[in-house]
Amino acid sequence: MHDIAQIRSDPAAFDAGLARRGVDPVAEEILALDARRRSILTEQQEAQSRRNEASKAIGQAMGQGDSAKAEALKAEVGTLKAKMPQLDEAARTAGEELDQALAGLPNIPASDVPDGADEDDNVEVACWGEPRAFDFEAKEHADIGPALGMDFETGAAISGARFTFLRGGMARLHRALAQFMLDHQTGERGYTECAPPLLVRDEAVFGTGQLPKFSDDLFRTTDDRWLIPTAEVSLTNAVREQIVGDLAEPIRMTALTPCFRSEAGAAGRDTRGFIRQHQFEKVELVSVCRPDQWEGEHAHMVESAQAILQALGLPYRTMLLCTGDMGATAKKTFDLEVWLPGQQAYREISSISWCGDYQARRMNARFRPEGEKKTEFVHTLNGSGLAVGRTLVAVLENYQQADGSVTVPEALAPYMGGPQRLDPA
Repeated sequence: MHDIAQIRSDPAAFDAGLARRGVDPVAEEILALDARRRSILTEQQEAQSRRNEASKAIGQAMGQGDSAKAEALKAEVGTLKAKMPQLDEAARTAGEELDQALAGLPNIPASDVPDGADEDDNVEVACWGEPRAFDFEAKEHADIGPALGMDFETGAAISGARFTFLRGGMARLHRALAQFMLDHQTGERGYTECAPPLLVRDEAVFGTGQLPKFSDDLFRTTDDRWLIPTAEVSLTNAVREQIVGDLAEPIRMTALTPCFRSEAGAAGRDTRGFIRQHQFEKVELVSVCRPDQWEGEHAHMVESAQAILQALGLPYRTMLLCTGDMGATAKKTFDLEVWLPGQQAYREISSISWCGDYQARRMNARFRPEGEKKTEFVHTLNGSGLAVGRTLVAVLENYQQADGSVTVPEALAPYMGGPQRLDPA
């Protein structure tokens, strides 16, 4: 959500910021809705004030024996009393129209975010690790996986496309990755482990920005709750409608949860394999901080995700997303893309975003600086640390052997209970 006061103060800058995302000018329309709402509120206040004045004057007129004046004042009070519900409804409607107009707009990109239309305009800012040189033809995970327990056919038979059934050592490796990630983020990076709800209400998905524009990407239950597309929704909303003290230190949260996405906008993309599923697991990172802390928190979150890839020995690159490739709620986003030798390509494995106060305004999440009476909106950040399924894909492809087996990265050995490799059945 955007600050209407800032739009009033510099509508041209607001339109210019949205134009970088390809949004047509809207400030004039927004300010017209705002002017209408403020006009109604003014009329409402004036009517209430006049009603109070007239009510007092009735007693004075009666005390002076001026019955005609008293009756006229009573009639005026009656008219104003009848008008108040109409003004209340008009004010409510005008407020909703303004809120709806603001809620549908994306965040303003940070000044150092590159302009661009899509992923081709993203900028590489760092690269880590050397892709392995294979002495045989590297295969994609979808070709390696079935013999090792990645059962696409059973998953599809049970649930349809984009579902997979993991068995044996493959399931154990998947669990080991998730546990390793969670232990690292809580033990080394300062995040507090949480076990949040997987089903949330409208207010929660509105707060983090999935509603109203992206409902097609979500799954809804028969009792009108939503399955979370990421634990970002539950974790970030942990501070909704709250004043979180002086927020001297950032609130850092992490959770390992299933995530559910309809992939409505991904028709025809990654239909083969384990990369784009309707149900997957992810270790999510969320930070709530003061406005002057966001830059350090963003760097900390990026480094927290990078550390997992480095520990697993997986080559990756860090990309600064352009305006056309960022999510709607983000002001600035870094993607980590892991090297997949089977595809001979880097693929996204983590997206780490600073959202400014955009989500906080939607959630009414505030803090009160020490010694101050006035509250301010918090800033929120979120990222993957990491997507478990995509990390499993990266391990399979980068650690594959010529005989179809896959060796287990050393960092995962304590979590595997003995096996140091997955062997084909």
